[in-house]
Amino acid sequence: MGEILTILISTILVNNYVFAQFLGICPFLGVSSKMETSVGMGAAVTFVVVIASVVTWFIQRFILDALGLGYLQTIVFILVIASLVQLVEMFLKKSSPSLYQALGVFLPLITTNCVVLGVAVLNIQQGYNLIETIFSGLGASIGFTLALILISALRERLELVNIPKPLQGVPIALMSAGLMAIAFTGFQGLV
Repeated sequence: MGEILTILISTILVNNYVFAQFLGICPFLGVSSKMETSVGMGAAVTFVVVIASVVTWFIQRFILDALGLGYLQTIVFILVIASLVQLVEMFLKKSSPSLYQALGVFLPLITTNCVVLGVAVLNIQQGYNLIETIFSGLGASIGFTLALILISALRERLELVNIPKPLQGVPIALMSAGLMAIAFTGFQGLV
């Protein structure tokens, strides 16, 4: 149980994929202008990352490693993630149209979100077992969602402030993200 808690705290705060590893910056900047879209994207990413972590773990352990095809990991993982996103999208469209409407916009964006691939690859590199992989994926997703919510809250407040024209939009968002990344280094002593 201690190892699981360490993985969760580490992936959420200490080694946050956005602030410490700089993965997922495109959706971080692209959908973080409004709180509503940030929460939707975070929920969709959480769902896909946890499922992708489990599926890629099984594929790595029982297919790629068993057949000596580890060098195909990146290509296989990309195909698996793209397929999972498509399957999830089709399933939601048929089974829960309201949830599909809520997340439908964000599902195609997840295919190109490097956090999903990064979590899958890093889980394998860390040598996590299945349970650790699930919690690592969950923690990474919560950390990504936390980063999105924090930056969107800040960007909504920055709209009310008089910012010099050259710094408006993405430049001030990048500066804010840099300051948040520095603030998140304060969590390094937790684990």
